[in-house]
Amino acid sequence: MARLLTYNVHRCVGVDRQLDVARIVAVIAEYEPDIVCLQELDVGRARTGHVDQAQTIADGLSMSVHFNAAMRVEAELYGDAILTPHPERLIKVGPLPTLKGVPGLEPRGALWAAIDLGAATVNVVTTHLGLVPREQRLQAKALVGPDWLGHPDCVGATILTGDFNATSITRPYQTLVRRLDDAQTRLGLKPTLKTFPSSFPAIRIDHCFVSPDIRVTAARAPFSPLARMASDHLPLIIDFEVEAA
Repeated sequence: MARLLTYNVHRCVGVDRQLDVARIVAVIAEYEPDIVCLQELDVGRARTGHVDQAQTIADGLSMSVHFNAAMRVEAELYGDAILTPHPERLIKVGPLPTLKGVPGLEPRGALWAAIDLGAATVNVVTTHLGLVPREQRLQAKALVGPDWLGHPDCVGATILTGDFNATSITRPYQTLVRRLDDAQTRLGLKPTLKTFPSSFPAIRIDHCFVSPDIRVTAARAPFSPLARMASDHLPLIIDFEVEAA
């Protein structure tokens, strides 16, 4: 049995507007995940005290970390990460497409690591899609294309997870579930687990998509006082087993 936790940490600034990296570590540590996928991390940014949030969280959890800077402003970085205590190797990081000529869009990216969970190796891809539906459609198409999920090396057990800024009735979501299954749909969860906003979760935009050889056994979105305060999203947790090929 393995556990994945995906979490938009809102640069470790909680709904109380307090910057507190240790609080994010505490939320994650309570659930002892094997794989942690994080979005909205600041690394070396003035607004959050020049801290390397990805490395600080990894150190707090005794995990290795791979960080992808979706956005760079000189020495300041902002992006997503994959953390794990297990043997792993980074396969790829890179940008996702954006819309030309639309002001104010943040650059977006994805990263892909192969993580060894005992007898099984799992491809884990995490991302944080844009806010504009047309942009999301381009990004979802890229993720299922030859650079990511359609890549010849992306075979066997595969998980795509993160903050997609898109609910299950949108076209980007539909593009993704043509390639992989929604973990919550696999479990037949009704109602589904909402993760945003953390204080009163009403929207399902954090997702976990899985390949056929991933058997999803449980899912939850922790609603503890700490989780409700630490970020504007709740974490989404998926328990799973990898079925023998």
